[in-house]
Amino acid sequence: MYFVVFTTDKVKQLELREKLRSEHRIHLREHQHPVKVVIGGPTLDDQGVNMNGTLLVIEAKSLEDVNSYLQDDPYIKNNLFDSIVIRPWHWGLNEILV
Repeated sequence: MYFVVFTTDKVKQLELREKLRSEHRIHLREHQHPVKVVIGGPTLDDQGVNMNGTLLVIEAKSLEDVNSYLQDDPYIKNNLFDSIVIRPWHWGLNEILV
């Protein structure tokens, strides 16, 4: 099952985001949890320049597994986000066939 995670940073937190980014990226790539980050990356401001949130597509058995995985993310541990939306998602277009 797939889940989409869409976050929005708190205002004026680019410095904190940049400080935590390498630790966050390590967390996404080291899978010591029963989830798999399929795709992900930062969202950008209207000019397409500054990072201001995150979009992830996660493969997991349950919403609980996604929530558990995210609790160890440095961005969440350091309270970077103003909002976090997690939704079950059906991959319909250009689906990855395993």
